[in-house]
Amino acid sequence: MKKIYVIWIWWIWVSAIARYYNENWYQVFWSDKTDSELIHKLRDEWIDIFIWERPEFIDNKFDLVVYTEAIPNSQSELEKSRELNLNVISYPTALAEIANKKQLITIAWTHWKSTTTSLISIVLKNSNIWVNSVVWSILKEFWNKNSYFSNSKYFALEACEYKRSFLKYKPFIWVITNIELDHLDYYKDLDDYLSAFKNYLENIIPWWYVILNWNCINSMKLLWLRNDINYVIVENKKYKIKNINWITKDYNFPNIELNVPWEHILYDAKIAYVVWKVLNLDDSEITKSLKNYNWIWRRSEIIWMTLNWNILMSDYWHHPTEILLNTKAIKEKYSQKKIVCIFQPHQYNRTLELLEDFKNCFKYVDKLIIPDIYESRDTEEDKKKINSEKLVSFINHSDKLDWKGLENTLDIILDYDKKNPTSSVIILQWAGNVDDLRYRIKTIN
Repeated sequence: MKKIYVIWIWWIWVSAIARYYNENWYQVFWSDKTDSELIHKLRDEWIDIFIWERPEFIDNKFDLVVYTEAIPNSQSELEKSRELNLNVISYPTALAEIANKKQLITIAWTHWKSTTTSLISIVLKNSNIWVNSVVWSILKEFWNKNSYFSNSKYFALEACEYKRSFLKYKPFIWVITNIELDHLDYYKDLDDYLSAFKNYLENIIPWWYVILNWNCINSMKLLWLRNDINYVIVENKKYKIKNINWITKDYNFPNIELNVPWEHILYDAKIAYVVWKVLNLDDSEITKSLKNYNWIWRRSEIIWMTLNWNILMSDYWHHPTEILLNTKAIKEKYSQKKIVCIFQPHQYNRTLELLEDFKNCFKYVDKLIIPDIYESRDTEEDKKKINSEKLVSFINHSDKLDWKGLENTLDIILDYDKKNPTSSVIILQWAGNVDDLRYRIKTIN
C-alpha cells in the first residue's frame, strides 16, 4: 500500500485528491492549519489528519507529497519533504496526472465555475456515459462529497487560473463564460490575465471544442486564435458552432427548467447544455436531470430557518460582480424580506485591488456587516493599507457596520434575529471562515 501526504487539505478542491487516492488504496495522511466540519467528515472516511504542522512525521516511506499553492515555500512539512528528495508536486499537477488520462472537460473562467461544473457533472453522472468529476463544493448527488470517480472515459473539473495552474490540463472541451480580472496578487493587469487564458487555449486537443460567451468581450478575444479547433458561441436563445472548416451552424436551446430562479444560473445551464450535446446526450436525459438539480453547498445554500424564523443562507461568492448579481437575485426572490449580508472579504490584497468595485456592489442589501478580512497569501504591507473599518467606510451603504471579529458578529446576528423575527434573509457571504458561524446560530431543524 502506497503512502501519500497532503499538506493543508482543508481547501475544498485539495480534499478531492485525497479522496481519489483513498479510493485507490493509498494510505492518505494530511495536515491543515484549522479544524472544521469538513475535516471531521474526511476523518470518517479513514483519512489521517493532523491539525497544524508535523515535519517530524514525514520520512522516506512516503511515495508522494501533494501541497496546495496557497502555502509558502517555508512551510515546515514542505521543506522537510524537499530535503528528503521525496516526490513533491502541487495540487494542479497531481490532478492533471489523473485527469489528463481521460477525455477532459475543464471549466475555467472567473465566475461560477463550481455551479457549471456541478451541472455538467450531475447530468453526465446520470447518463449512460457517466463521468469522473472534481467540484469545488459539496453535492448531494455525490453523496455529500466534492468528487465522484467511476470507470467513465470523461473527466469534468474546475481549472483554476491562479498562478496559471490550469496550464497543466489538456482538455478536449474547454468551457469559459466570462473573463474578469482577478488574482491581482499574481497577475499584473488585464492583459497579463488574458495572456494566461490565451496560453491555455493552446492546450485544447486538436479538432475539439472551446465554448465561449457571446456577451463577454474578453471571452470573445479568444475567437479564431486557433484554426484546428471548433468554437461554440453561446448566446441567450441559441448557440452557434463554428467548425474547423469555417462553417457556422445555428441551434436553438430547448426550454430548460431549473428549480433555482437565478437568471445567470440559467445561462450556465445553457453553457452546460452545449457540452452535453457535443457528447451526444438526448434532450430527455438532460431535462430529467436538470429538473432535479437543486443547488450546491455554499452557493445560495439555505442552511435552515433560525429560531426566530429568519432564513439563514450560506454563499461563497465573494467577487463584487458575483455579490451584486447574487444579492439581486435573492432580493427578487424574497422581495418582502430584508437582506442582511455578513460579508467576509477574501485576502487583503484582493480587497485592495477590487476596492472600487466593492463600493457599490451591495445596493440590493438592506443591512451590511463586515466582521474582518480573511487573510491568505497577504503581506504585512497589504494589511497596513486596508482593514475592515476602512472597507466599511469606503462602501456606499446607509446601514453598514464593522464588527471587528467573528465573536462580535455572532452576537449581533443573534440579537438581530431575536428583534426581527420572520423578517429577513441572513446571508453568510464568505470565502474564509465566517461560514463556521452556521454551527453556532441555532436553527429550526
